[in-house]
Amino acid sequence: MQRILARETKNNIGKTITIQGWLHKKRLLGGLTFINVRDRSGLTQVVIDNKDEVEKLRGLQIGTIVSITGNVVEEKRAPGGAELHDATIEVNVPVTDEPPIEIDKPLSHKPDNLDTLFDNRVIGLRNLSEQGVFRIRSQILRNIRSFLYDQDFVEIQSPKIVAGNAEGGSEVFKLDYFGKEASLAQSPQLYKQMMVGVFERVFEIGPAFRAELSATTRHVSEVTMLDIEMGFIENHEQLLDFIQDMVYDTANKIYDEHKDILNKFNAPELKLVKKFPRYSVKEIHEMYSKATGENTHNDKDLSPAEERWICDYAKKHDGCEAVFATNLPIEAHKFYQMINQEDSGTVLSADLLFRGIELATCPMRENDYKKLTKQMEQKGIDPNAAGFESYLKAFKYGLPIHGGCGFGIDRFVEKLVGLDNVKEAILFPRDINRLVP
Repeated sequence: MQRILARETKNNIGKTITIQGWLHKKRLLGGLTFINVRDRSGLTQVVIDNKDEVEKLRGLQIGTIVSITGNVVEEKRAPGGAELHDATIEVNVPVTDEPPIEIDKPLSHKPDNLDTLFDNRVIGLRNLSEQGVFRIRSQILRNIRSFLYDQDFVEIQSPKIVAGNAEGGSEVFKLDYFGKEASLAQSPQLYKQMMVGVFERVFEIGPAFRAELSATTRHVSEVTMLDIEMGFIENHEQLLDFIQDMVYDTANKIYDEHKDILNKFNAPELKLVKKFPRYSVKEIHEMYSKATGENTHNDKDLSPAEERWICDYAKKHDGCEAVFATNLPIEAHKFYQMINQEDSGTVLSADLLFRGIELATCPMRENDYKKLTKQMEQKGIDPNAAGFESYLKAFKYGLPIHGGCGFGIDRFVEKLVGLDNVKEAILFPRDINRLVP
């Protein structure tokens, strides 16, 4: 008999069907045995009143794989609105070891329980709520890809073992590459810019590696980044509008399609407007200092407290919990970013903040070959170094005005779902203390 999935059970009321999956829950009630069987689409409830069939489950634990044939009966209280009666059980893979955590109950996400959660990740993810986080994550990536494909972008894959360091910093994982020194890529920055000269519009979704000695709720050593680069844009505002539209579209679709999962995690109500508010870093320093009495006027970047404050302010005054912090100070300048001609103390770059955390940095790039090499020299970077030869060749032979962003997928999932730690949004997180599973 053809296998029927849990989501299809109600469509077969009055018929005899066969389901297959994992034993998810077992309970006795009034002389009857009720079990829930989990498959990729959800749960099916089965009522067992035959003692011989019940005996087949004796000593078996949650996770046992079974095939069950029975008659479908409508039952509004059951998952999916139907259940199986007169069941015949076949045990396909018996499990006799008691699982380390109970997957049929909500799992604790309190800070002191996270290590237990991650140590038992492979079992804990069988919990339907835990699965929900990663179903949402999968749908976010699907929505983003769909949005970008509709805007004529080409998806690329850049190497993750590189000879140089695109960001010009020291927080890289170094490794021996057949006798040569290499590192894990912090970013596909150079490659995506080069590809603007080929496709005009490119994006990549992939891992990036940061050797930061940080153990906060905001940082991990391996992140998943969405990197976008687009050519022939008129100005910085056009770039920000594009990133804004992508986030608005993706977030609203998730809230429309996954309310059940979001409710389980008490995700806050989504408040976005089509035009995200924009405040310069200087303005935010002034507003925050005035509101709190803490003087941040001379700070190079926004502090985590300021990021939270401006998001709360924008939510209250602009009706939007996403906000751009624009006109980043020159002190935070990367060699490939374009300096603001109207204010030489700033660069044409903005941070996208959402629910109190930075999701993305969105700058225009310097596309003039001579200006770019000069900016490299000013940063102490040798333009003649072998690692930059191909990168600079793309500029030497013509790159249009372009810009893009590096967008943190992990943080976006965390904040959309309403989690408290970015690691909870990652299947198998890596930080300074965790290398397994």
